Amino acid sequence: MKMPIRVCGKCGNTLSQYNPDPMCAPCSRTGTAPTVPDRAWRDEQVQRALATWDFGELLRLLRRRSGLSQMDVRALTGLTQSYISDLENGRKQLGGRDSIIDLLNGLGLPSDLRPLLLTPLADRHQTAVSDTLDPAMPWTADRMVTSLEVAVGGPMKRRSVLTALSGAGLTQYVLQSAIAPTEALAADTRDGTRVTKPLLTSLQTTTDELRQLDASSGSGTLASTAKQHLKVLLGLMKTGTYDERTGRQLAAVTADTAIQTGWYTFDGGKHEEAQRLFLGALRAAHASADSRLRAGALSFLAIHGYSVGDPREAVTAARTARQGISDQDAPSLHAMLLTRQARGHARLREERHALAALEEAEALCANGPGEDDPHWLYWINPGEILGQRGSCFLELGRPTEAATAFATARGVLSREETRTRAQFLSRAATAQMRAGDADAGCATGQEVLTMVDGIQSARLDEHLRSMLREARQFTNAAPVRPLLDRGEALLKERALA
Repeated sequence: MKMPIRVCGKCGNTLSQYNPDPMCAPCSRTGTAPTVPDRAWRDEQVQRALATWDFGELLRLLRRRSGLSQMDVRALTGLTQSYISDLENGRKQLGGRDSIIDLLNGLGLPSDLRPLLLTPLADRHQTAVSDTLDPAMPWTADRMVTSLEVAVGGPMKRRSVLTALSGAGLTQYVLQSAIAPTEALAADTRDGTRVTKPLLTSLQTTTDELRQLDASSGSGTLASTAKQHLKVLLGLMKTGTYDERTGRQLAAVTADTAIQTGWYTFDGGKHEEAQRLFLGALRAAHASADSRLRAGALSFLAIHGYSVGDPREAVTAARTARQGISDQDAPSLHAMLLTRQARGHARLREERHALAALEEAEALCANGPGEDDPHWLYWINPGEILGQRGSCFLELGRPTEAATAFATARGVLSREETRTRAQFLSRAATAQMRAGDADAGCATGQEVLTMVDGIQSARLDEHLRSMLREARQFTNAAPVRPLLDRGEALLKERALA
C-alpha cells in the first residue's frame, strides 16, 4: 500500500515515513516557532471554510494540512487547547470581529486571501469583487429605507435595489452585515414629525401586539397590517426629526417590525417576498447598532435557508449571528440561534454537528434568560428546544428518536402558543407513523386537526399535508381513513377561505 506523503508542519519539507514527529529534524533542533505553511492556505477546502466563516473547520483543515498540533495552534493564537478542541468540534464559536482578526493574524492569513472574508469562493473566478459587492453595499440608512420600501411594494423602477439572494450572494450579504461600519442617523435639521420616546413606545407596542396575535392564531391577515405599520416607520425614518440616540431606537423598532412582517409573509407561503423583508430588516438592525436585532434578522434568514433555500445558508447565518452577540449575556438568544444552526446541519445530514448544537442549546436554555436577552424572545423554553430536536431527528431519518423528543416536548410547550404547538404535534404524528406506529400517529393527528381550527398559516398547512401523506402509507389501519377524510376536508375548506 502506498504511504501518504507527510510534510513538516514548520517548513513544509517532506518528512520521512519513519519520522513519527510532525516536523523535520532541523526544525526540531532549532526550535523554530510553528507556522502554517502557505501551501495549506491554498487548499480549496481551506479557502471555502474561510469564505463561509466556518473557523472551526478552518482550524481543523489547517492543522491536518500543516501537521500542527492543537498545542502549536495555542502557541500561535493564544487560545487554550480545550477551546481549540471545542471550536473544531462545533461546540464553541469565535467571540466577535476582534477575536476573528486575532485568530487569523496568529495563523498567518496571507494578505491576498483576506478578500475571501467578503467575497464567497463560488464568485472568485466568475465576477469582479466590485460587482459581487453591489447588492450588499452600501450599508447606509438611505439604502436601508429604500430596500424596505421596495420589500413592502415600492415602485417597480427601484426593485433592482434589493432582489432575492441565494448562494454566494446571500452569504456575502450576511457577512457584510457583521463588518460594515454603522452610519450616523441624526436628522435634526428636518421639519418633519419629532420622534419622541412616547411615540417610539407606542410604535413598539403595536409590533409586540401583532407578535402575540401571530403566536396564538397564525399569520392570517397580519402581513398586510404589519406592512402598513412598517410604512409608517419608514416614513418617520425618511422625514422625521430625531437625534442620534432616537434615530437608533427608531431603526430598532423598524428592524423588529420588518422581521415580524417578513415572518408573517413567510408563514403565508410568500417565500421570496419574505426574504426581501428579512434582508431589509437586517439593514435596519445594522443601522440600529443592536447586535441582538441583527441576530434576530439572521435567525429568520436561517429559517428561510433550511426551509426553502440552501441549508448551508442557515448554518452561516446562525454562526455569524452568534459571533456578533458574543459580548452579550443572552443565553436564550444563543440557544435559539443554535437550534437554527442545528436545523441547517440536519438538512445537510451533518448529524454530529446538529446534535452538538442542540446539546449546547439545551444547556444554555436551562440557565434561563440573561440580562441582555431581548424582550421579543419570550418564547424560548425547553419545549421549543425539544421540539427542534424532534424536527432534526426527522430530517436525519431517525423517526423513533423524533417521536420521543416530541412526546417530551408536548408536556412543556406553552398551550397559549397554539400555532407552534400544532406545528410540533403535526410533526410528532408524522414521526410516529414513520416509526411504524399508525395508531399513535393517527391519534396525535386527530388532536392536531382539532387544534388548528381558526389558525391561518400556510406553513402549518404544509405540515398537515406531510402528516396526511404519511398516513396514506397505512390505508389498512382502522384509524387512518377517518384521519384522512377529516384532514383532507379541512385543508380543502382552508384553501377556499
